[in-house]
This record gives sequence, C-alpha cells and structure tokens, in this order.
Amino acid sequence: MPGSFADLAEQVSPAVVNITTTAVVSQPTQGGPVFPEGSPFSDLFREFGFPGMPGPDGSPQRQMPQRSNALGSGFVISADGFIVTNNHVIDGADEIEVEFYSGERLAAEVVGTDPSTDIALLKVESEDAIPFVGFGDSDAARVGDWVLALGNPLGQGFSASTGIVSARNRELSGTYDDYLQTDAAINRGNSGGPLFNLKGEVIGVNTAILSPNGGSIGIGFSMASNVVSEVVDQLRDFGETRRGWLGVMIQDVTEEMAEALGLDEPGGAMITDVPEGPAQDAGLKAGDVITAFGGEPVEDTRDLVRRVADAPVGEPVEVTIQRDGDEEVLDVTIGRRETAQGEAQSDEPEGETELLGLTVTPLTPEMAQELGAPRDASGLVITGIDASSAAAEKGLAAGDVITEVNQQPVGSIADLEARVQDARDAGRRSVLMLIRREGAPLFVALPIAEEE
Repeated sequence: MPGSFADLAEQVSPAVVNITTTAVVSQPTQGGPVFPEGSPFSDLFREFGFPGMPGPDGSPQRQMPQRSNALGSGFVISADGFIVTNNHVIDGADEIEVEFYSGERLAAEVVGTDPSTDIALLKVESEDAIPFVGFGDSDAARVGDWVLALGNPLGQGFSASTGIVSARNRELSGTYDDYLQTDAAINRGNSGGPLFNLKGEVIGVNTAILSPNGGSIGIGFSMASNVVSEVVDQLRDFGETRRGWLGVMIQDVTEEMAEALGLDEPGGAMITDVPEGPAQDAGLKAGDVITAFGGEPVEDTRDLVRRVADAPVGEPVEVTIQRDGDEEVLDVTIGRRETAQGEAQSDEPEGETELLGLTVTPLTPEMAQELGAPRDASGLVITGIDASSAAAEKGLAAGDVITEVNQQPVGSIADLEARVQDARDAGRRSVLMLIRREGAPLFVALPIAEEE
C-alpha cells in the first residue's frame, strides 16, 4: 500500500482539466418534461395536461431561449493541446471552455466524437507547451490494483479520490463497451476525467456510476484506455471513427452447440445470418463458426466484434471457420461499419406494430436519449402492453427496450417478426427476449401462440 498519493497527484494534476460547456436551449414558459416532437412518451403527458406539454389540440406553448451550462472533466494527451473527455459532456454545446490546474482558461474546439464509446477529442491553442499525460495498458490492470481518479466532481473544482480496480471487462449497454470498475469516488462532473495507475498512466476514462441516488456508492465505471486510445487516434487522424465491418450476425457457441458441431470446446462465434456485405462476398455462410480472425483465436462474439472493429478498413483479413466438420480459411476484405450503418439508416423508418401482446416501434436516437440509453443503441421500444397478455403477466412495461430475441439482435419490426416465425418453424413454444430497462439487462421468456 502506498504511504501517500500526494506525489502522484502532484505529478499528473497539471494535465487534468475542468470543462464548462454552454448551450442555448428553448424551454417552455411553464415547468415540465420536454420530449422530442413525435415521441411516444409525450402522448401520455399531453393527454393529462402536464405543464410544459402542448394541449390536446396540439397548440404549442411559447418557448423561451435560455443558456444552459454543464460541467465535466478531461485530460490533455499532447503538448499541442489535444484533450480527451466524454462525448456526453460536450454533446450539443455551443461553447466549450477548458480550465487548467494553473487557473488558465482557454476556448476549445471539437475535433471529433464517438458516441459508441462516449469519447470526444477537443483541441485548444496555446503559445506554450501544455503538460500532458499518456495512456497505459488497461489490459495489464488487475483487480485489486490501486487507482487515482482526478476531476471536477459536482463542480467543486480539482479533486482527487482513490480506490482499487474492482472488476474488469464490464459491459453496460454499448457494442464496444470495455469498462474497468472501480470503488474510487466518482460523481457527476467527474465524467471525462482520467483514472490513473500508480505509474501516472491513464488506464481509464471515468464515464458512469451505478447509484440509486445519483451519488457515489463505490461502483464507478471507466472506459478502458486500450479502447479509448484507438478511438482517439482515429479522431485525431480523420475527425471520425473508421471501424471495421464484417457483415454477419453472430451468436456465442454453447457447450451443447460445440458438441453437436464436433468442436473440441465451446468458443468462437456462430454465424446466424449473412446479409449483403464483405462476408457474403467472401463466401461465409450461416452456420459457419468463426474460430480465428487474423490468425488469432476468437473467444466469443464480444471478442470478434471488437477485433473486427479494430481491423483496417479495405484490407483483407484471414477468417478461419468450421464448416461441416472441416476447417477452412477465407480472405475477407473488411468494410467500414459507419458507411454500412449510414446506408441502413437511409431506409424509410418503420411505424408501430402489435405482436405477442406488445406494441413496439424501432428505437430512434431521440428515444434512446430519453430512456438513458446511448444514442446509437438499437432495438425496439415497447410503447404499449395488452393488459390481458402474457407479456403483462411477465412484467414487461412501456419504455422497455427489446435488444435481442433468441440471442439474435433485433433492430426492426421485420427482425422481430422473423425471430418469432423462426421459433414457430422450429416448434418452440416461446422466445427468449433480452430487455434493457433503464440500462439494466433482463431476460424474459415470452410464450408464442400458434398461427391460425
């Protein structure tokens, strides 16, 4: 146990910054919740005349522009003024001001953002070299290692807290999540601040807390530096992320599946669907099990998703598969995920539909923000429940987000209908749904009726 963290805090503090953002927002003349236009959640409040909502005739209330301020933290990673923080700290800001440990204040510009990992890269201009810190290897962090968190909790200015790494490889709600859990005190305002190891290296970016009251209860999450550093490099080089894309839908291989497939042990990722894209062009098929990517073994679906994301776009990568008991190696030219998502999002949006006693609609970025989910989250939002249905008996509720059905992602109504039909065709009596409720995962087995 270190006798004191004072030397470490003195060493790294000059590179830690407070961030203040200003935005002009429109607020109704009366108080009340404000939802995006067309939100399914606004109808309830409108019907009961909640202050701040338009009346039943749709007449809007007068909006008054106001200036809104927000506080966060960040840290400098280069002498020429590049600064890392959380995307949610600066999202929607009109002005960003950075305060240094010395008291100096500088205006900052956004270089690029990545909502998927909640990381943003800023830049300030200064005639003098700025103190900075470097990234460490988050994979080398062990449970029980000492850590130091620095930031601007609750707007109190520069503050330090210490603790240990409580857990590794935590997932919250994002595709690329890889969080270190720590019991170092992290509160609102610490977002975007660094988590240091005893060498003074940044091994995490403080991003979220688990708390019933909004304050620290010793369960904080810092995005692992090995993820952050990759994102920062791309934002600095391109102003945006350029993640690899394989173009497959996958699921983990269980022990039973491994035995049925003749595999020595469970592992890898089974392909459940191959839409048009790089994998289809290379000859991959549904039912193939990806056992290695780029010459390295694939542990599970999560491992594959991250390694594909880090793969160079436009270059071929060896993909090893098991097919019909034989091993094959195929070369797949990696596509770009952001381009693929943009093409998918250009289709006409779907409306609501009713199925299995649920009324659902595709999750939009605005709805995700209302529900406390990442803006790039995908799934189906439950907007209504038939009180006499099995869904109601199972405790499903409006606002729940369906993200998977039978261990396959669902992002559209067509996906949900297909999963249910697949289950019927297979003679199953129920489907297993993965629900996100206020960010927390919940599995629910929902019975399906036979088609008439």
